[in-house]
Amino acid sequence: MSELRFDGRVAVVTGAGRGVGREYALLLAAKGAQVVVADVGAGLTGTGGSAQPADAVVAEIREAGGSAVASHASVAEQDSAARIVETALETFGRIDVVVNNAGIHDTAPFAVLTAAQFRRMLEVHYLGTVFVTQAAWPHMITAGYGRIVNTVSEAMLGGITQLSSYGAAKGAVFGLTRNLATEGRPHGIRVNAVAPRAFTRLSAAHSETLAAEMSMPMDVMDQINASMPPGLCAPAVAFLAHESCPLNGEVLQTGMGGVARIAVVCAKGISSPSISAEEIADRIDEVLDVSDGYVAETAGMQQ
Repeated sequence: MSELRFDGRVAVVTGAGRGVGREYALLLAAKGAQVVVADVGAGLTGTGGSAQPADAVVAEIREAGGSAVASHASVAEQDSAARIVETALETFGRIDVVVNNAGIHDTAPFAVLTAAQFRRMLEVHYLGTVFVTQAAWPHMITAGYGRIVNTVSEAMLGGITQLSSYGAAKGAVFGLTRNLATEGRPHGIRVNAVAPRAFTRLSAAHSETLAAEMSMPMDVMDQINASMPPGLCAPAVAFLAHESCPLNGEVLQTGMGGVARIAVVCAKGISSPSISAEEIADRIDEVLDVSDGYVAETAGMQQ
Protein backbone atom coordinates (compact mmCIF):
# COMPACT_ATOMS: atom_id res chain seq x y z
CA MET A 1 0.00 0.00 0.00
CA SER A 2 1.15 3.53 -0.75
CA GLU A 3 1.89 5.89 2.13
CA LEU A 4 -1.12 7.46 3.81
CA ARG A 5 -0.46 11.16 3.28
CA PHE A 6 -2.24 14.25 4.62
CA ASP A 7 -1.02 16.85 2.14
CA GLY A 8 -3.52 19.71 1.98
CA ARG A 9 -5.28 18.57 5.15
CA VAL A 10 -5.52 20.49 8.42
CA ALA A 11 -5.59 18.65 11.72
CA VAL A 12 -6.32 19.83 15.25
CA VAL A 13 -4.77 17.68 17.98
CA THR A 14 -5.71 18.49 21.57
CA GLY A 15 -3.44 17.57 24.44
CA ALA A 16 -0.66 17.61 21.86
CA GLY A 17 2.09 19.06 24.02
CA ARG A 18 3.10 15.80 25.67
CA GLY A 19 2.61 12.04 25.65
CA VAL A 20 0.56 10.36 22.95
CA GLY A 21 -0.84 13.69 21.72
CA ARG A 22 2.64 14.90 20.88
CA GLU A 23 3.26 11.71 18.91
CA TYR A 24 -0.01 12.15 17.00
CA ALA A 25 0.90 15.71 16.06
CA LEU A 26 4.42 14.77 14.97
CA LEU A 27 3.25 11.87 12.81
CA LEU A 28 0.43 13.79 11.13
CA ALA A 29 2.81 16.66 10.38
CA ALA A 30 5.43 14.26 9.02
CA LYS A 31 2.75 12.91 6.69
CA GLY A 32 2.02 16.39 5.34
CA ALA A 33 -0.78 17.71 7.54
CA GLN A 34 -0.84 21.28 8.78
CA VAL A 35 -1.31 20.86 12.51
CA VAL A 36 -2.81 22.92 15.30
CA VAL A 37 -0.94 21.79 18.41
CA ALA A 38 -3.46 22.50 21.15
CA ASP A 39 -2.39 22.18 24.77
CA VAL A 40 -3.18 24.35 27.76
CA GLY A 41 -0.10 23.00 29.53
CA ALA A 42 -1.93 22.08 32.72
CA GLY A 43 -0.74 19.81 35.47
CA LEU A 44 -1.80 16.20 35.87
CA THR A 45 -5.09 17.06 37.60
CA GLY A 46 -5.90 19.97 35.29
CA THR A 47 -4.56 22.85 37.35
CA GLY A 48 -2.21 25.54 36.16
CA GLY A 49 -1.05 26.14 32.62
CA SER A 50 1.99 26.75 30.46
CA ALA A 51 2.60 27.63 26.82
CA GLN A 52 5.83 25.64 26.76
CA PRO A 53 4.54 22.13 25.85
CA ALA A 54 2.58 23.24 22.78
CA ASP A 55 5.26 25.70 21.67
CA ALA A 56 7.96 23.04 21.94
CA VAL A 57 6.05 20.61 19.71
CA VAL A 58 5.37 23.34 17.14
CA ALA A 59 9.09 24.14 17.07
CA GLU A 60 9.90 20.46 16.63
CA ILE A 61 7.50 20.14 13.70
CA ARG A 62 8.81 23.27 12.01
CA GLU A 63 12.42 22.20 12.47
CA ALA A 64 11.56 18.98 10.65
CA GLY A 65 10.12 20.97 7.74
CA GLY A 66 6.46 20.69 8.73
CA SER A 67 3.74 23.25 9.30
CA ALA A 68 2.19 23.86 12.71
CA VAL A 69 0.77 26.50 15.00
CA ALA A 70 0.13 26.42 18.74
CA SER A 71 -3.09 27.00 20.62
CA HIS A 72 -2.97 27.39 24.40
CA ALA A 73 -6.75 27.45 24.85
CA SER A 74 -8.51 25.04 27.20
CA VAL A 75 -10.92 22.42 25.87
CA ALA A 76 -12.95 22.51 29.10
CA GLU A 77 -14.74 25.79 28.34
CA GLN A 78 -16.91 26.12 25.24
CA ASP A 79 -15.68 29.53 24.11
CA SER A 80 -12.08 28.56 24.74
CA ALA A 81 -12.44 25.27 22.86
CA ALA A 82 -13.95 27.15 19.91
CA ARG A 83 -10.79 29.27 19.73
CA ILE A 84 -8.79 26.12 18.99
CA VAL A 85 -10.86 25.52 15.86
CA GLU A 86 -10.73 29.25 15.01
CA THR A 87 -6.94 29.00 15.09
CA ALA A 88 -7.07 26.32 12.41
CA LEU A 89 -9.45 28.33 10.24
CA GLU A 90 -7.59 31.63 10.64
CA THR A 91 -4.14 30.12 10.09
CA PHE A 92 -4.77 27.42 7.51
CA GLY A 93 -8.22 28.24 6.12
CA ARG A 94 -9.90 24.92 6.83
CA ILE A 95 -10.29 22.01 9.23
CA ASP A 96 -10.36 18.37 8.16
CA VAL A 97 -9.30 16.35 11.19
CA VAL A 98 -9.91 16.64 14.92
CA VAL A 99 -8.05 14.37 17.32
CA ASN A 100 -9.59 14.79 20.77
CA ASN A 101 -6.83 13.69 23.11
CA ALA A 102 -6.71 16.24 25.95
CA GLY A 103 -7.05 14.61 29.34
CA ILE A 104 -6.28 14.74 33.04
CA HIS A 105 -5.84 12.13 35.75
CA ASP A 106 -7.00 12.21 39.36
CA THR A 107 -7.20 8.73 40.87
CA ALA A 108 -8.80 7.95 44.22
CA PRO A 109 -11.15 5.37 45.73
CA PHE A 110 -14.77 5.99 44.76
CA ALA A 111 -15.80 6.57 48.38
CA VAL A 112 -13.60 9.64 48.75
CA LEU A 113 -13.92 11.24 45.29
CA THR A 114 -15.62 14.62 45.48
CA ALA A 115 -18.31 15.97 43.19
CA ALA A 116 -15.78 18.56 42.02
CA GLN A 117 -13.37 15.81 40.96
CA PHE A 118 -16.08 14.02 38.99
CA ARG A 119 -17.14 17.28 37.34
CA ARG A 120 -13.60 18.20 36.40
CA MET A 121 -13.01 14.82 34.82
CA LEU A 122 -16.17 15.19 32.74
CA GLU A 123 -15.36 18.79 31.83
CA VAL A 124 -12.00 17.87 30.31
CA HIS A 125 -12.53 14.40 28.86
CA TYR A 126 -16.18 14.45 27.85
CA LEU A 127 -17.21 18.09 27.47
CA GLY A 128 -13.78 18.94 26.07
CA THR A 129 -14.46 16.42 23.31
CA VAL A 130 -17.96 17.80 22.82
CA PHE A 131 -16.87 21.44 22.65
CA VAL A 132 -13.99 21.03 20.17
CA THR A 133 -15.98 18.68 17.96
CA GLN A 134 -19.04 20.91 18.04
CA ALA A 135 -16.95 23.89 16.95
CA ALA A 136 -15.52 21.95 14.00
CA TRP A 137 -18.77 20.16 13.08
CA PRO A 138 -20.52 22.86 10.97
CA HIS A 139 -17.35 23.46 8.95
CA MET A 140 -17.07 19.75 8.23
CA ILE A 141 -20.74 19.58 7.24
CA THR A 142 -20.23 22.48 4.83
CA ALA A 143 -17.17 20.75 3.37
CA GLY A 144 -18.93 17.40 3.18
CA TYR A 145 -15.91 15.83 4.83
CA GLY A 146 -14.39 15.31 8.25
CA ARG A 147 -12.50 12.89 10.42
CA ILE A 148 -12.91 12.83 14.21
CA VAL A 149 -10.70 10.61 16.35
CA ASN A 150 -11.67 10.55 20.02
CA THR A 151 -9.84 9.03 22.96
CA VAL A 152 -11.38 6.43 25.22
CA SER A 153 -9.72 3.95 27.58
CA GLU A 154 -9.98 0.36 28.69
CA ALA A 155 -10.74 1.90 32.08
CA MET A 156 -14.30 2.42 30.84
CA LEU A 157 -14.66 -1.37 30.89
CA GLY A 158 -13.78 -1.61 34.59
CA GLY A 159 -11.36 -4.03 36.19
CA ILE A 160 -8.92 -1.52 37.69
CA THR A 161 -9.59 0.17 41.02
CA GLN A 162 -9.55 3.92 41.71
CA LEU A 163 -10.47 4.83 38.13
CA SER A 164 -14.22 5.31 38.53
CA SER A 165 -14.26 9.00 37.60
CA TYR A 166 -11.77 8.57 34.75
CA GLY A 167 -13.40 5.41 33.41
CA ALA A 168 -16.88 6.92 33.57
CA ALA A 169 -15.74 10.01 31.65
CA LYS A 170 -14.17 7.81 28.98
CA GLY A 171 -17.38 5.79 28.81
CA ALA A 172 -19.22 9.01 28.04
CA VAL A 173 -16.78 9.70 25.19
CA PHE A 174 -17.44 6.20 23.88
CA GLY A 175 -21.18 6.84 23.77
CA LEU A 176 -20.60 10.19 22.07
CA THR A 177 -18.36 8.57 19.47
CA ARG A 178 -20.96 5.97 18.56
CA ASN A 179 -23.78 8.48 18.24
CA LEU A 180 -21.78 11.05 16.27
CA ALA A 181 -20.74 8.31 13.85
CA THR A 182 -24.41 7.84 12.99
CA GLU A 183 -25.16 11.55 12.81
CA GLY A 184 -22.08 12.43 10.78
CA ARG A 185 -22.36 9.73 8.17
CA PRO A 186 -24.69 11.59 5.75
CA HIS A 187 -22.23 14.49 5.74
CA GLY A 188 -19.07 12.51 4.99
CA ILE A 189 -17.89 12.77 8.60
CA ARG A 190 -16.48 9.63 10.18
CA VAL A 191 -16.07 9.40 13.93
CA ASN A 192 -13.94 6.75 15.60
CA ALA A 193 -11.87 6.41 18.75
CA VAL A 194 -8.65 4.92 20.07
CA ALA A 195 -7.99 3.33 23.44
CA PRO A 196 -4.24 3.89 23.85
CA ARG A 197 -1.92 1.66 25.82
CA ALA A 198 1.03 3.90 26.53
CA PHE A 199 3.31 4.86 29.38
CA THR A 200 2.77 8.58 29.89
CA ARG A 201 2.64 10.94 32.84
CA LEU A 202 -1.04 10.02 33.22
CA SER A 203 -0.49 6.26 33.40
CA ALA A 204 2.64 6.73 35.49
CA ALA A 205 0.51 8.32 38.21
CA HIS A 206 -1.34 5.03 38.68
CA SER A 207 1.53 2.64 38.01
CA GLU A 208 2.51 1.88 41.61
CA THR A 209 -1.11 1.38 42.69
CA LEU A 210 -1.71 -1.02 39.81
CA ALA A 211 1.45 -2.99 40.56
CA ALA A 212 0.43 -3.36 44.21
CA GLU A 213 -3.07 -4.42 43.25
CA MET A 214 -1.69 -7.12 40.96
CA SER A 215 1.01 -8.15 43.47
CA MET A 216 3.56 -7.33 40.81
CA PRO A 217 7.13 -6.25 41.65
CA MET A 218 7.86 -2.72 40.46
CA ASP A 219 10.79 -3.90 38.36
CA VAL A 220 8.35 -6.05 36.36
CA MET A 221 5.95 -3.12 36.06
CA ASP A 222 8.85 -0.97 34.88
CA GLN A 223 9.56 -3.50 32.12
CA ILE A 224 5.93 -3.41 31.03
CA ASN A 225 5.93 0.38 31.04
CA ALA A 226 9.08 0.39 28.92
CA SER A 227 7.25 -1.70 26.30
CA MET A 228 4.59 0.98 25.92
CA PRO A 229 6.20 4.02 24.27
CA PRO A 230 3.58 6.59 23.21
CA GLY A 231 4.79 6.57 19.61
CA LEU A 232 3.36 3.10 19.04
CA CYS A 233 -0.16 4.53 19.42
CA ALA A 234 0.20 7.11 16.66
CA PRO A 235 -0.17 4.92 13.54
CA ALA A 236 -3.71 3.88 14.50
CA VAL A 237 -4.69 7.55 14.89
CA ALA A 238 -3.19 8.39 11.49
CA PHE A 239 -5.15 5.53 9.92
CA LEU A 240 -8.46 6.62 11.48
CA ALA A 241 -7.80 10.25 10.52
CA HIS A 242 -7.07 9.46 6.87
CA GLU A 243 -9.52 10.03 4.05
CA SER A 244 -9.23 6.38 2.98
CA CYS A 245 -10.32 4.97 6.35
CA PRO A 246 -13.62 3.06 5.90
CA LEU A 247 -14.41 2.72 9.61
CA ASN A 248 -17.12 4.62 11.43
CA GLY A 249 -18.14 4.31 15.07
CA GLU A 250 -15.28 1.95 15.89
CA VAL A 251 -12.80 1.82 18.76
CA LEU A 252 -9.27 0.57 18.19
CA GLN A 253 -7.18 -0.48 21.16
CA THR A 254 -3.64 0.49 20.24
CA GLY A 255 -0.17 0.36 21.75
CA MET A 256 2.75 -1.99 22.41
CA GLY A 257 2.84 -2.71 18.67
CA GLY A 258 -0.70 -4.07 18.60
CA VAL A 259 -4.05 -2.90 17.26
CA ALA A 260 -7.37 -4.58 18.09
CA ARG A 261 -11.07 -3.79 17.90
CA ILE A 262 -13.05 -3.07 21.07
CA ALA A 263 -16.68 -3.84 20.33
CA VAL A 264 -20.06 -4.06 22.01
CA VAL A 265 -21.36 -7.61 21.73
CA CYS A 266 -25.07 -8.33 22.15
CA ALA A 267 -26.04 -11.83 23.24
CA LYS A 268 -29.07 -13.66 21.85
CA GLY A 269 -30.38 -14.03 25.39
CA ILE A 270 -33.74 -15.53 26.27
CA SER A 271 -37.32 -14.57 25.53
CA SER A 272 -40.53 -15.57 27.23
CA PRO A 273 -43.98 -13.94 27.24
CA SER A 274 -44.22 -14.59 30.98
CA ILE A 275 -40.63 -13.88 31.97
CA SER A 276 -40.00 -13.90 35.70
CA ALA A 277 -37.12 -13.14 38.01
CA GLU A 278 -36.95 -16.85 38.82
CA GLU A 279 -36.67 -17.86 35.16
CA ILE A 280 -33.89 -15.32 34.64
CA ALA A 281 -32.06 -16.82 37.62
CA ASP A 282 -32.53 -20.34 36.30
CA ARG A 283 -31.39 -19.44 32.78
CA ILE A 284 -28.72 -16.87 33.55
CA ASP A 285 -26.09 -18.86 31.65
CA GLU A 286 -28.17 -18.47 28.49
CA VAL A 287 -28.63 -14.77 29.18
CA LEU A 288 -24.88 -14.28 29.41
CA ASP A 289 -23.86 -16.61 26.56
CA VAL A 290 -22.29 -14.59 23.73
CA SER A 291 -21.23 -17.55 21.60
CA ASP A 292 -24.03 -16.74 19.14
CA GLY A 293 -24.00 -12.99 19.79
CA TYR A 294 -23.48 -10.17 17.36
CA VAL A 295 -21.51 -6.93 17.33
CA ALA A 296 -23.67 -3.85 17.79
CA GLU A 297 -23.04 -1.63 14.78
CA THR A 298 -23.56 2.10 14.35
CA ALA A 299 -23.47 3.58 10.88
CA GLY A 300 -20.98 0.95 9.78
CA MET A 301 -18.37 1.38 7.09
CA GLN A 302 -18.67 4.07 4.50
CA GLN A 303 -17.70 3.65 0.90
